[in-house]
Amino acid sequence: MRARLAIASAVTALTVLATAVPAVACGGLVGENGTIQLERTTTLAAYHDGVEHYVTSFQFSGEGQAVGSIIPLPGVPSVVERGGDWTLQRLEREVAPPVSNQFAAAEATAAPRSDATVLYQTTIDALDITILQGGGTEVGKWAIDNGFLLTPDAPEVLDYYSQRSPIFMAARFDAAAAEARGQDSGDGTPIELTIPTDRPWVPLRILGLGLDADRPVQADVFLLTDNRPQLLAGSHGLELKRSEPANQQLLDDLRSDKNMDWVPSSEWFTYLAVNAKAGDLKYDLATSVDSSQRPMARDAGFTTHDLSLGRAPVPVPDPSAMAWWQWPVAVLMVGVAAIGLVIVFRRRPSWWRA
Repeated sequence: MRARLAIASAVTALTVLATAVPAVACGGLVGENGTIQLERTTTLAAYHDGVEHYVTSFQFSGEGQAVGSIIPLPGVPSVVERGGDWTLQRLEREVAPPVSNQFAAAEATAAPRSDATVLYQTTIDALDITILQGGGTEVGKWAIDNGFLLTPDAPEVLDYYSQRSPIFMAARFDAAAAEARGQDSGDGTPIELTIPTDRPWVPLRILGLGLDADRPVQADVFLLTDNRPQLLAGSHGLELKRSEPANQQLLDDLRSDKNMDWVPSSEWFTYLAVNAKAGDLKYDLATSVDSSQRPMARDAGFTTHDLSLGRAPVPVPDPSAMAWWQWPVAVLMVGVAAIGLVIVFRRRPSWWRA
């Protein structure tokens, strides 16, 4: 996975389709009293030469004191800083064009602990960012101790992720600080994390945190890879929309934004759409661009117990790539068409042949 793998995924413009105003976005909402809501979260996770560049933007609206989001990470960040000004918007435009500071990395282990370990804290605009290490119970306890309210399904979901990587980012929006800065409701704040990791994956299950099983979840996932990727996920709610070489204008635009000069000059562009009920979204997205190595079921969120019960991830079908059985069918159809043309040519009247 280290061999010049570049993965860029964006869980973009998540909308919870229900009668209520959208209240949950990528990472899962945890909040206090008030009507302030996490209205929109956009994320770009880019992996190249063993380092993941994770860029996410938080957008809040409403009234209240504080609200936040907990996001699972594949490893411990080495840098947490303000992200680019328009990288995420440029990715959104690619699929929906308009009309006409460093810290020492702690080893990520799943060893049990009584409390979550705070690895790093910083403030970016009106966001208080905390990088945590711990199991699901410990991270949940930290959130409660720091004034957040967790949904009933949070312990299960946090534990689900901590089994793979006990690293989380908690982002807390301070309404008073936003007002002091003159930040308007709905303004987004981009955050970039640089994460050394051997196995990047895209978290999807976290999108359904706190939602009723029948509530729809919609999001966009962007991938940039050196080659056409193999994709492994669940069986419901993920559709491959585009799979093609990235156009040079897109790569040039991304590279010109703040902290984005690592973007390679040639990449494969993949766009997937999430459209699933929260109760069906029990998986993540695993990827691989190594033709000799399939994506790992574990990185798609499936355990050995799941596999023993017959629950297994499935490859995401690529409509632009012909399946093995389609090739002989295509050859047969071409052969039949050729024979038909020969028969028609031999039986045509003499005046036509002349």
